[in-house]
Amino acid sequence: MKGKSLRILTVITLLLLVFAYTAYAESEAINWYCKNNTTHTPPTLDKTLSVIERYDGYYLDKSAKDSDKKIYLTFDAGYENGNVEKILDVLKKHGVTGAFFILDNLIKRDPALVTRMAEEGHAVCNHTKTHPDMTKIHDIKLFENQLSSLEKAYTELTGREMEKVYRPPQGRFSEENLQFAKKLGYKTLFWSFAYADWDNDRQMKAEDAKKKILDHLHNGEVMLLHPTSATNAEILDSVLCEIKTAGYRIAPLSELWENE
Repeated sequence: MKGKSLRILTVITLLLLVFAYTAYAESEAINWYCKNNTTHTPPTLDKTLSVIERYDGYYLDKSAKDSDKKIYLTFDAGYENGNVEKILDVLKKHGVTGAFFILDNLIKRDPALVTRMAEEGHAVCNHTKTHPDMTKIHDIKLFENQLSSLEKAYTELTGREMEKVYRPPQGRFSEENLQFAKKLGYKTLFWSFAYADWDNDRQMKAEDAKKKILDHLHNGEVMLLHPTSATNAEILDSVLCEIKTAGYRIAPLSELWENE
């Protein structure tokens, strides 16, 4: 009996260790990135990052056809400094829509701007209420609060439902976060191209930024831009013209998963 009891205890201990390791692995923080190229082909995912595809995570439109080359414009908009409005003006001029991932700060400080996004047909999406490191949140209720609080504020302002699309602040996530988001009915959207445009004190020169964006165009691209960037506000009109000339169209976010 002692031998049998010892074997049972050993099995239980091993199971507990496996469970503990799995829980640890699922909560481990991951930083999103893409291995970009200048061959106009979509970037491939590192094995660690491919976990997103098990939980309604997207970074690229893999179904985009060569006969209908698409690019999705997405913007992480936490605040207004005059440039977000300029970005909206350019999008309106070209008759295209983007997806704006907003924070509660933007709703409180610039409600008219958020209302304009909605009225002009842009997808208004969830970047959390306060932009925390979501990998430090291990309680689904606390995770949900960051999203639902923003949704509520948006609905109260516009009378519309916010898109059930979430982008982790700073592209920092965990498998646990992905599980939470999917369970709560969200798609998690990353990107297949971005560049260092977020620091207003260290803006890239306009021509350099434009070249970087155009050199990395690829079919099905999910482009991340920060609309607070003075450089982006300066070059977006020209970039959209070049994108069209290159044979791409700006697609509404809904097309990214319409074939599911």
